[in-house]
Amino acid sequence: MNQKILEAKKNLVLHLTDQIKESQCLVVVEYRGLTVQELNDLRLKLREVGATCNVYKNTMLRRAVDNLSFKDLDQYLTGSNAYVFSKDVTSAPNVLAKFAKKNPKLVIKAGVIEGKVFDADGVNAIAKLPGKEGLLAMFLSCLNAPITAFARAVDAVSQAKN
Repeated sequence: MNQKILEAKKNLVLHLTDQIKESQCLVVVEYRGLTVQELNDLRLKLREVGATCNVYKNTMLRRAVDNLSFKDLDQYLTGSNAYVFSKDVTSAPNVLAKFAKKNPKLVIKAGVIEGKVFDADGVNAIAKLPGKEGLLAMFLSCLNAPITAFARAVDAVSQAKN
């Protein structure tokens, strides 16, 4: 094989390895049957949440995944796959799950989320979680609830005395 081709493949594997390390979330989806327009729409929606969707040869991603010891993902690296990389754990799976409901040709196969391999059910379960802002809002409302209840009780006592 040509030395330039080998070098390009090695560089691609290194690039994919770095991209997986930098991402909190990698989702493997099968896109067979999607039109170019549908795939472009998916990429646009993913880009809006800071995620990217790329198509690579399965062997290239398999080598990158093997470098990082995610051997459980190997079984999902067959067929026509696209790979979604995201720094946010919930946003990309959420977009993919919503898109898959409207376009059943998109199949979520598996994912690596925060260093753990999940099957399609696990990725869909993570997609149902609220985003970072939603979780922070829920947490702050929990912190705020006792103070609010106390303030209402004090106000009710002052109203009763008047």
